[in-house]
Amino acid sequence: MPVSEDYLAFLTDQLIDWRDVSVRRMFGGAGLYVGGTMFGLVADDTLFLRVDDDSRPDYEREGCAPFRPFHDRKPMPYYEIPAHVLEDPTLLHAWADRALQAARNRASP
Repeated sequence: MPVSEDYLAFLTDQLIDWRDVSVRRMFGGAGLYVGGTMFGLVADDTLFLRVDDDSRPDYEREGCAPFRPFHDRKPMPYYEIPAHVLEDPTLLHAWADRALQAARNRASP
């Protein structure tokens, strides 16, 4: 799950006008955080955003795959971001907002 510095720089450039995003490397990949909330992860230079029951259908309609680090286990609640969203900061910000909200809702009691 290697992640290049160039890809992380691209992502932070795309998100710079959205929020103060921090990157934490983990297990060969990286987590994307706002405050203490992880809303995205990066593996193999691919961005995956947190989903919930409301946002998952949008990813599935786009043909996006869930993050599945172990093929014999259930996928994690993160889906690959569509390429056209990744390339458009305005769209990316909207999708990232939904991912952050999904992560915050999951963290709430």
